[in-house]
Amino acid sequence: MKRGFKITLTVGIVAIAIGSAYVASRYLQSSAGPLSCLSGALPYTPTQVPINQHGTNQQPIQSSASTVIQIVAGENFWGSLASQLGGNHTSVFSIVTDPNADPHEYESNSADAQAVAKANLVIVNGAGYDDWALHLIAAGNSQNQKILNVADLLGKKAGDNPHFWYSPTFVNDTIHQMFLDIVSIDQANSAYYAQQYANLNASLGPYNSRILEISQKFAGIRVASTESIFEYLANAMHLDLISPPAFMKAVAEGNDPSPGCIALFESQLLNPASPGNATVLVYNAQTSSPLTLQIRSEAASHNIPIIPVTETIQPPDVPFQDWMNGQLLQLQNALNPTLGQ
Repeated sequence: MKRGFKITLTVGIVAIAIGSAYVASRYLQSSAGPLSCLSGALPYTPTQVPINQHGTNQQPIQSSASTVIQIVAGENFWGSLASQLGGNHTSVFSIVTDPNADPHEYESNSADAQAVAKANLVIVNGAGYDDWALHLIAAGNSQNQKILNVADLLGKKAGDNPHFWYSPTFVNDTIHQMFLDIVSIDQANSAYYAQQYANLNASLGPYNSRILEISQKFAGIRVASTESIFEYLANAMHLDLISPPAFMKAVAEGNDPSPGCIALFESQLLNPASPGNATVLVYNAQTSSPLTLQIRSEAASHNIPIIPVTETIQPPDVPFQDWMNGQLLQLQNALNPTLGQ
């Protein structure tokens, strides 16, 4: 889905302070339901999200044409977007990039701590996803530093689904806040960041358009997912994610679902011809367990299309939007046979 942004920035500190008033976007808002083994996707409803700037009492750095802002992102999905937004006036270090690592279980090291302590801006996901990063920030105790906690920005908390980068709504919200934070740090180069912001939103066009296309062609199609990582994206595409929320939440948190949830999940998946059953399985390829490996094997034996997704950008050196668009394309191709195409 393409979103247009009109950015009007004039030269001067006053214009920067109110710059957010000139940026508007259309957003979708998801709601969270009670934890249970009941099936059904949560609806998205259109709304206008107010602009809210988060940060500390940091003073703007002494900027110039050669200014380079030091940014640390807990994970490379946020780091990729920050790097594209900041361009050659930022140096971005993403801590979690290893395709074989589970971000939930990451153990930070001294190099991570040093990078966080020296950063002008630190971006964390929050909601319990990367508490290790919050510990690094607290230990660094850097007074002249901005912190962008995505969960706080979105009004989320520990226990909520933390996979915010799988929501196009939340991605747009977060990019907007990154822009405001970067400009507040380096006001002298605001015009440059405004152009980078416009370029980044334009480059997200194919990703948003594919989400819209899938929504228009396949709304209501039943799908299953081994984890809650896919919930936000399924809702944005109006797919019917029928997997028990309690099952997906337990697996995402590294716990074993109840026997009843496992039985319900399998009954919804293993007979795709049965009315009400899922026709595609979305599988987290980066954080597997004996249970999810078993489910993937069972789905394959029943000729159910399996769509692998990952927590972090894979391969790590591709832009966020290319990574996401590739996963969406695989899903779109798998959904085609469900309509006899």
